[in-house]
Amino acid sequence: MTQSGWRKPTPALGTADQLARDGEQISIAKTRSVVAAKRVGAHIGLKAADLLLLDTLAAFTQPQDWEEGRRPIVWASNAYLMERTGFSLSTLKRHARRLAEVGVITFRDSPNGKRWGRRDADGVIVEAYGFDLAPLSARAAEFEAVAADLAAERALCQRLRRQITIARRSIRARLEAALERQEHVPGLRSLQQAFEALLACLPGPRAGADMLQRLVDRFADLLSRAEKVFLREVKPVGQSTEMIEERKNMDPREVSSGPHIPITKQLHPVIRNSSENEEAAAEPPGPAQPAPVARTASDSGAGEANKPQVGIELGTILQACPEFTSWGRNLGGYIRDWRDFVRVAGELRPMIGISEHAWVAAQEQMGKPAAAAAFALVFEKVHSGEVNSPGGYLRGMVEKAGAGELHLERSFFGRLSEMAA
Repeated sequence: MTQSGWRKPTPALGTADQLARDGEQISIAKTRSVVAAKRVGAHIGLKAADLLLLDTLAAFTQPQDWEEGRRPIVWASNAYLMERTGFSLSTLKRHARRLAEVGVITFRDSPNGKRWGRRDADGVIVEAYGFDLAPLSARAAEFEAVAADLAAERALCQRLRRQITIARRSIRARLEAALERQEHVPGLRSLQQAFEALLACLPGPRAGADMLQRLVDRFADLLSRAEKVFLREVKPVGQSTEMIEERKNMDPREVSSGPHIPITKQLHPVIRNSSENEEAAAEPPGPAQPAPVARTASDSGAGEANKPQVGIELGTILQACPEFTSWGRNLGGYIRDWRDFVRVAGELRPMIGISEHAWVAAQEQMGKPAAAAAFALVFEKVHSGEVNSPGGYLRGMVEKAGAGELHLERSFFGRLSEMAA
């Protein structure tokens, strides 16, 4: 700061003066300097009115003022600045002082305390006294780095808040699902109390990443406890111990008694019936033909659940919906065919808050397999935070299906593409 006796020097003003000398050695665009300062304005203590004055001062400068070896000095009168900003004289002085105290401008005072300046024929400042914006040049790189850190912090906080939201909804869904069973579940009351305590700790919009991370960890721990209680104590709907044992006996897992499945690389589907078998037996042996592909349970089962009109393979759906697949296997132990798939969808339905009425309507409109496929997609989107209202989302899919505008296969293949990217 050029000392003239017109203002009381302070350490902050001395630092700003040093920054001005440093900025004189840097060539940088005016726009870059001003934008960098505005992006971190709130972080360094500047208010909207301060930034308005900074914009007004910068508008007075010319591009050549920001070149190396020069200083962008503004000698606009108080009357001009008051007219452009709408400030009173005292307000103008207060905001100018704050800009200098935080180190984005400094003052270059003339001997008589007045602001004035002149340029040569090329527009280069020859001599000037007033507001010196050279500190902006010196701090542009610093401000850009701070802005990048702030952006990363905001992105991290947003991601952590999404994780908290997903965990919170998942915990609530599991608690509500357990309560719907109207059974005594040991540990459920303590889980509810812990959940309510965590909800009371939810921070405001200015919470930092550290606080949010601690909450994410606490919600994750509580979610893990809720999942263990849910899986241990709540039996799948419609699945008695006898029914599960009967299904296991119908499809033994041992190698000695397991159904033989021939393996072939020729993926040519073969449909066989008794007449074809008789004709084949009557024909003389010929050249070896590719081994027929054994049909899976989804191809050979009877009933509506085993004759889906979905337009996509069950394996593709399970691969595109790993969260649904994981939960389904935890509940039922397996998803071998479309019948299992429909059953698992019905068991997971209450966990994300889809009503029985909405589920029945979806099955009636779309058919059970297609409704289950739509539910798997909704379940996946809920757990990834893409859907806030699963019931409404499913109803929208049902309406599209009724109008012939629903294309589930596109959604599943799209998710697979995103997962592979």
